[in-house]
Amino acid sequence: MTKRAPAGQADASMGVPGLDNILCGGLARQRIYLLEGSPGTGKTTAATSFLRAGAKLGEKALYITLSETEEELRDTARSHGWDLEGIEVFELVPPESLLDEQQQQSLLYSSDLELGETTRMIFEAVERAEPQRVVIDSLSEIRLLAQSSLRYRRQVLALKHYFAKRGATVLLLDDLTTDSLDKTVHSVAHGVMRLEELAPEYGAERRRVRVLKYRGRKFRGGYHDFTIRTGGLEVYPRLVSAEHKTSFDRSPLASGIDGLDAILGGGVDRGSSCLILGPAGTGKSLVALYFILSAIKRGEKAALFVFDEELGLLYDRTKAFGIDLEALHDEGSLLIHQVDAAELSPGEFTSRVRHCVDDQAVRTVVIDSLNGYQAAMPEEKFLILHIHELLQYLNRQGATTFLTVAQHGLVGDMKAPVDVTYLADTVLLLRYFEALGEVRRAMSVIKKRSGRHENTIREFDIGDQGLTVGRPLNDFHGVLRGVPNFVGKGSGLMGDASA
Repeated sequence: MTKRAPAGQADASMGVPGLDNILCGGLARQRIYLLEGSPGTGKTTAATSFLRAGAKLGEKALYITLSETEEELRDTARSHGWDLEGIEVFELVPPESLLDEQQQQSLLYSSDLELGETTRMIFEAVERAEPQRVVIDSLSEIRLLAQSSLRYRRQVLALKHYFAKRGATVLLLDDLTTDSLDKTVHSVAHGVMRLEELAPEYGAERRRVRVLKYRGRKFRGGYHDFTIRTGGLEVYPRLVSAEHKTSFDRSPLASGIDGLDAILGGGVDRGSSCLILGPAGTGKSLVALYFILSAIKRGEKAALFVFDEELGLLYDRTKAFGIDLEALHDEGSLLIHQVDAAELSPGEFTSRVRHCVDDQAVRTVVIDSLNGYQAAMPEEKFLILHIHELLQYLNRQGATTFLTVAQHGLVGDMKAPVDVTYLADTVLLLRYFEALGEVRRAMSVIKKRSGRHENTIREFDIGDQGLTVGRPLNDFHGVLRGVPNFVGKGSGLMGDASA
């Protein structure tokens, strides 16, 4: 008989760090669990990871398959670079007498015989292997053989009581190909996990996991994104900012551009967020890059997440201003991530940001832009929640965050595709305006939660030397409307000797 796990022994790991995090440690031992999901959601991969985690600890592991052949399972394992060493695979095949029509009894349905024979073969395999971890794939075959909900429930209860005596931790798989409304196993199992696959109208499929039930244990509720990659599942637990808090000095961080720091009242405070708003081409990305350069000069690391621009073009464009992003990336002071919104789930993006902050000690984060981030989200209300938790987390870690948002239009009344101005601690507004037959740029700070800032509107220019910020446009009215009225002397504009 299988030896019972000693009292107080650690939980049985699922072999997937993110999934163990959602389960707050793993699976309580000597219990029966249900892992359900449609075909292709990753149940077999998750179950194999569960058994491999046990085998690494020297535990006996048994995979009982009713729906796949042993060779198919081993092919799946090889695709992830696994060898299944320490895992016994039992392929449950109906005996020949049940497949031969001439030898089947006519007084009984063949399913009645097959159900009893299937259960007996499962018990024999368990008694022979004496495993501490068991996977049964899948319950759909047993449900079909049972034919009625009553017989199916009794069969599942029989399995539960049998394994309880054996002291094994059991993972039952259900592919939901039969009656998905049957919650029999939900009430019997100690815990229930569901894997789901979503197909957006454009882009790669999205997968998510949810713990529906875990008796007597706390777990992370809600949906959590995950992907299937070579090497198994990667689960991205939903970020809860309240769980992360550190102490740090909220001193202002300068950009190194005198006029920009002046309008910001000395700079942007550490551990705060700054939203840079403006139409396309006003220089939002360039403004954020100066804060990156300033952080690197202080000896800190920075991270740049680029949604909208191809990296090669970005490198060439910034070199024209004397900024060699590629060299900074190669030396390790700047982490650059090209993000494809059509291929990346919000949970995976958050995980990448957390990796930079937690593991790489990054303290300046630039997300360029939220327009691309929004493309990764099906609905705006969820985007707001994701950004809220992400910004709160970064702020509590002492990381300074810069986000850019491209507004629709060029001059006059413009709107952003998503309004996150109330989430950001500082909002820097960039604008085009027309003066003396030329298109010019202006910036102003419309919000700063901590410290004072200028209420003025300053003109700025982007030239061969990069960003230059001029004096306040005190002689103009209506700059933000795009067509200002001049009320002073001279032109009052940059480059004018009489200004």
